[in-house]
Amino acid sequence: MKTRAFIAGCSGYELTPDEAAFFKEAAPWGFILFRRNIDNPEQVRALCASLREAVGREDAPILIDQEGGRVQRMGPPHWPKYPSGATYGALHANDPLVQRELVRLGARLIAHDLRAVGVTVDCLPVLDVPSPGAHDVIGDRAYGKTPEKVAVLGRAAAEGLLAGGVLPVVKHIPGHGRAGADSHLALPVVEASREELERHDFAPFRMLTDLPLAMTAHVVYTALDPERPATTSPVVVRDIIRGHIGYDGLLMTDDLSMKALSGSFREKTEAAFAAGCDMALHCNGQMEEMSAVAEASPVLEGESRRRAEAALARIRHEPEPLDPVDARARLDAALAMIS
Repeated sequence: MKTRAFIAGCSGYELTPDEAAFFKEAAPWGFILFRRNIDNPEQVRALCASLREAVGREDAPILIDQEGGRVQRMGPPHWPKYPSGATYGALHANDPLVQRELVRLGARLIAHDLRAVGVTVDCLPVLDVPSPGAHDVIGDRAYGKTPEKVAVLGRAAAEGLLAGGVLPVVKHIPGHGRAGADSHLALPVVEASREELERHDFAPFRMLTDLPLAMTAHVVYTALDPERPATTSPVVVRDIIRGHIGYDGLLMTDDLSMKALSGSFREKTEAAFAAGCDMALHCNGQMEEMSAVAEASPVLEGESRRRAEAALARIRHEPEPLDPVDARARLDAALAMIS
């Protein structure tokens, strides 16, 4: 069975027989977990093993959104809380080297948590740069308010994840920080000039083009393509993401079940691939929607397969040594200074 170019969710703590049969037949490249899939460490390990067994690939990537702050799928009582990006950005604000090391340390601890249960990809770092008046869907998820700070701390987070054997996903390329709406609920339309977008919004992504995975923004940029959001715009994918930004890693869509995108799931999936995305992402685990996405997703081959294989090759199978107790104590001590 050839792998198909999509990532899927599932409905609960364990696979249903119908889900196992569907994944075996549809052969998605990977999977993504949400709070509905998380109970305790033993359960998550078993679920990850079942997902990989269903597709017959031990290296099938399993993703999660484990940013810290508002966006953290694995949390207490079994896993610690982590700071938001903005909280990291406030730590030791006068000492950028210490600040960078704390971001890396937090990401290294997250990687330790994820690897222990079989999760190999974290949808982090957020490289969006907030603008005044924008919707707070990004808000405190951002590391700072300047492209330079976001890029430096985003790089540190990516390094921490990679050191722990977890792949980072930069998001939301080419930039969601200026959006006036939450793309989970509506389609944001950004009217800034291309010059301003390049100077402010796109800049952090240009500084991290070596990272293996990126997630698109469901945002319309009227200066680039007034009709289509980045996810389904050949102009944005070709001219901006692959062109101006220069990103050549694997490009996945943001969740196709978000309300920002219109049309049927087949239409949305086909449009994303026609625009130049490598991988479709569908998160909510609803079987009818997943089936439509699977049917519209091509076999993973050509440049997309090369990018996928290159990404998986970046996983460290022997993570950088870590004393998690000492590392947690150092992070907690830094956080206590601003509490």
